[in-house]
Amino acid sequence: MIEAAIGLGANLGRPEAALRRGLWSLGLPVLAVSSLYESLPVETAIAQPNYLNAVAILLVPEAMPPRALLDRLLATEAALGRVRAPGKPPRTLDLDLLLFGEREMDDSALMLPHPGLLRRRFVLEPLLEVRPAQRLPDGRPLAPLLAATLGQEVRRVRGRCWWWRTADVF
Repeated sequence: MIEAAIGLGANLGRPEAALRRGLWSLGLPVLAVSSLYESLPVETAIAQPNYLNAVAILLVPEAMPPRALLDRLLATEAALGRVRAPGKPPRTLDLDLLLFGEREMDDSALMLPHPGLLRRRFVLEPLLEVRPAQRLPDGRPLAPLLAATLGQEVRRVRGRCWWWRTADVF
């Protein structure tokens, strides 16, 4: 099995329920899930609500390549109402493949590690919460990179057990 780090985000409808439902819907073993973090929308031209974000560490079968996992993430987003449009509009669910074991990729469909990983506090902080010693595939530790993002507004709003509630998942 391969450990994959997944970023979760939502800012439409009931974001916490959407994150929970999206995580459960992936159908893969979950090793760890971060606390929930609230962040401002980034890289968008339109006003929209703040995001709820988290990071999950999943166990992925060795036979599943990174692109197949990405396809599963995109299908889950679509099944839960995500509409892709230009300009980074608000989202019912956003699932990003951040890390896939020690793999590095750079093609038109998938870049590993995820390009936003190193510059977004709402990704780095929850990832380091569940994997404090996490390293990039090239061996560099992630923890020192957090300092460069501390000016970004990110606030922890719920502890790590938020995702266990199942009443509003299905």
